[in-house]
Amino acid sequence: MIDADLLAILACPADRGRLVLAERSGQPGAWVLYNPRLRRAYRIEDGIPVLLVDEAATIGDDEHAHLIAQAPPADPR
Repeated sequence: MIDADLLAILACPADRGRLVLAERSGQPGAWVLYNPRLRRAYRIEDGIPVLLVDEAATIGDDEHAHLIAQAPPADPR
């Protein structure tokens, strides 16, 4: 879906923090780049991340738990 090297350099346009690649709950195949700090999800269209603050989806508690469960372990550095 998104190359690991690209994912490593992508950042949230709102807070410049790291994003998590995750699949939305109840929407198989609907992948997003998720900012767990702000609970905002950026959609991916045809393999291209749409990193526009105005178009990000606000995520509720249930879906936050689902998306964060898919996050890789924190980097110990």
